Formats: sequence, C-alpha cells, structure tokens
Amino acid sequence: MSKTQEQLKVTQEQLPGSQIGLEIEISPERSRQAYEQTVTKFMKSAQIPGFRRGKVPRQVVLQRYGAMQLKAATLEELVEQTFKEAIAQEKIAALGNFQLRSSFDEMLTQFEPGSVMTYSASIDVPPKATLKRYTEFKVTAEEVKHDPTQADRVIDEQRASRSTLIPVEGRAAELGDVAVIDFSGQYFLGEDKEDPQDIEGGSAEDFQVELSEGQLIPGFIEGIVGMNPEETKELELQFPEGYFQEELAGKSAVFSVTLKEVKTKELPELDDEFVKEISEFETLAELRTFLEERYQKEAQDKTNENIETKLLDALVEEVEVDLPETVIINETNFLINQLASRLQSQGMDVKRLFPANALDGLRDRFRDEAIGRVKRTLALAEVAAQESLKIETEALEARYQEVFDQIDDKKNIDRDRLREVLEDELLKEKVVSWLKEHSEVTLVDKIEVEPEALPEASDATVETTATAVAEDEQSEAAPEEQKKTTRRRSAKTKTEEES
Repeated sequence: MSKTQEQLKVTQEQLPGSQIGLEIEISPERSRQAYEQTVTKFMKSAQIPGFRRGKVPRQVVLQRYGAMQLKAATLEELVEQTFKEAIAQEKIAALGNFQLRSSFDEMLTQFEPGSVMTYSASIDVPPKATLKRYTEFKVTAEEVKHDPTQADRVIDEQRASRSTLIPVEGRAAELGDVAVIDFSGQYFLGEDKEDPQDIEGGSAEDFQVELSEGQLIPGFIEGIVGMNPEETKELELQFPEGYFQEELAGKSAVFSVTLKEVKTKELPELDDEFVKEISEFETLAELRTFLEERYQKEAQDKTNENIETKLLDALVEEVEVDLPETVIINETNFLINQLASRLQSQGMDVKRLFPANALDGLRDRFRDEAIGRVKRTLALAEVAAQESLKIETEALEARYQEVFDQIDDKKNIDRDRLREVLEDELLKEKVVSWLKEHSEVTLVDKIEVEPEALPEASDATVETTATAVAEDEQSEAAPEEQKKTTRRRSAKTKTEEES
C-alpha cells in the first residue's frame, strides 16, 4: 500500500476452523482508479490490426474487449491487492491463500467504477490451542529390559562369521553342522498326493546349508539331522500356509535328499587378538564393556521413548483446538515428502511407489497422523508457555553445531530451518521432562495390544505397504541415529520440502 493510499474499511469476524472473515470496503475513488489503470494497461498491451502497439485509442479498447471483460480484470486485481493490504493493515498472521466468500459473478454485475464496492473473504490463521489439563497424568508404559546375553551373542556371531569349515568323518549330521546336499522336490496338487509337480527352483546340487532351526521349510533341516554321508532320504513335508510362493502355500511335498558331506565350524580363539581384528578395541574386556553399555543405553532409550509416547498421547487428549485446513495440508505434505526422501535415499523409485493417481489416497492415509502431530506440537508449546519453559541459546547452539558437523552435504542445508527443527526438539525434550516430573508413570514388562481389524485393500494401502517394508528395514537403527537422520532431512531447503 502506497503512502498516499487511504486505509481500507475492514470488519473482522471470527470463523470456525481457525479462520478470520474480513469484509472489505473499497472507496469510490479507489475503484475508479483501479478501472482506469486496467484500461490503460489494455491500451498499452493490446495488439489490434491497424494500430501500433501501445497506441491503441481508449474507445477502440472499450469496443474490442467490452466493459465486462475490463471490469472482471479490474476486480481480480483489486481484490488481490486490497486483501493483502487489509491483512497488513489489520496485522493478521495469515496462513495460506485467502478464500473469496462473496460471489464473483454478483460482484461483477454490481461493480461500477467510481462507486463503493464491498466484498467478503476469509483466511486461515494460526490456531490457538487450550489444554483442559497438562499435569498429574497417570500412564502405563512398557519397560524394555536389557538382555545380559546380547553382548555375548554378538561376539559369538562375529566368531561364527569368521569360522573355518572342517570336514567331519565317522558320524551323522548334527544341529550346528554345515551340510552339503543334493536335493530335488515335487509338490502335490491334491490331498491324495497324486499328480506330483516339479517345484520351480526346488532342486540343487552341492547345496551348502547350515543345520540350524528356521532354515528352509519346516522339517527339512530336522530331516537331514541324523543322516550319514552318501545316504539318500525321502522327506515328506508341507509348505506353510503363508509361504511366499502362493502355488506352494499349504501344499504337501516330497524331497529326495542326498547328504554328500558334513562339515563343522572351527571358531577362532576368543582372545584379545580376535577382538583387535573385529573392532577398534584392544581387549575382550573393553569390547564387552562397550557392548554392555550400548545395549543398556538402547534399552533405556526405548523405555524413555515408550514413556514419552504415553505422556504425549495423554497430553494430546486434553487439547482443544480448531485446526485450519491449511495447517493440516502442510503437515500432510511434509510427511509425504519426508517418506519419499527416505525411500529415495534407499534407491527406491518414488514415482513408481507414489504415482499421481495415488497421492490423494496417500494424503488420506497420512491425515490423522498429521492432525496428531500438529496437536502435539501445539500442546507442547502451550505447556512451555504456561510453565515458562525456554531453550537457552547456548544449549541450542551446542546441539546445532553437533548436528551440523555430522552433515556431509552442507551446501543444501537451510541453516535457519535446521535451527528451528533443533529448537523444537530441545523444547520437546524439556516439556516431556517436565511432564515426567509432574505425572505418575508405571512401568510394566509388556503391554498387550488388542488386534485391530485390517482395512480393505485400496490403492493407497497398496502404495503404503511398500513403504512399510522399507521402514521396517530401518527399524533396527539406533534411536539416536534415527533422530540425526530426521534432522538432516528436515534441514533440507524449504524449496525441496515444498516441491
């Protein structure tokens, strides 16, 4: 708005969904000026045979384009300009684009340059959350206990991976051995075990298999145990109902197995020299201590995450807020972009997983999660405001530097966005800590969850099934590493996130 331009007459109205309705009155002089500016633009830009560009007379423009077209162009620009001016004039923290509430066709019919014009529009504004309560929660969370055998299991796995296979003579195959076999299999179409069919990929020679539970289909390994070299045996087995090859699922089968050789694993000595070979530590004691502390911390981190989840779930239940659609859409798009970025980093074809015709279904799938995330953020901010919880500048800078130093591609990092993400993270930690101190948390060994009915398959669920598999592959990552990865993605340029 120019310095000489008079203020608009604006009337505000609070609307549902965290919207502000504005009735804006445009003065006769402003409407006349806007119309004249439109006519002048048309005179300068019109290309009409017989006239040089920019030299078309006013009357010719009026006859060529007609009053309604000129008025429509005037109205479109006038509404756009005056609404922005009204937002600035009234100091409204607007979100997204405005929605015209007045009928444009009616406005066009009534519009007369030099006369007063009034129209109504609405805009989303930041929602105001209120908490019915935010203290003295009573929650039950699952305690993840450290498995004291985990460190030894990891060390044993390292020894097994570096073992040497030694041929065995004079005894039958035992669990833990490695067997070299020839085998071929057939399955039966009916229950009467007639009409045998060759199993695709169901035969091999000099096939090496470790004789341990869970290998191959049920009964196969057990059938080999006890066999002697050069012995041939018929194994009558059944494929599991959920077998990945659908034509074999639940079918009876017979395998002809010849044991050709039995080998046993000779493990390397478990000493300091072995430890130096597999790790950065000098002694077995140091490695064990490191693993014990790591797995104890992981168990405690998972327990803390369970407590945090329960407290935040309880907090969100107490939130009263009218969310604007703009906020929900933005958060939904953020979740989809975040997922797409994660899958793409794993080498998956995002365009195949998320075709354009599946995006609406994907947005529906993420909508509830987006709403929950927004409510949680607002609830945390409200607790922080009520209890005057703030993040010290020194703590934020220390966390920022820690994370920034770990980022490889620093050129594409939006540093301000990274600080925002880390500040939110630190504030969340502080609020959760406060909630723990002012709530009653009961830890239990395991929480039984009622199984939910599975939804019917749809385009959206088909697309998200593939993403769930990819997410499961990352589930073994340490919690802290997952947080670091999320920070790096969230810190990418806003252009990338919004594309």
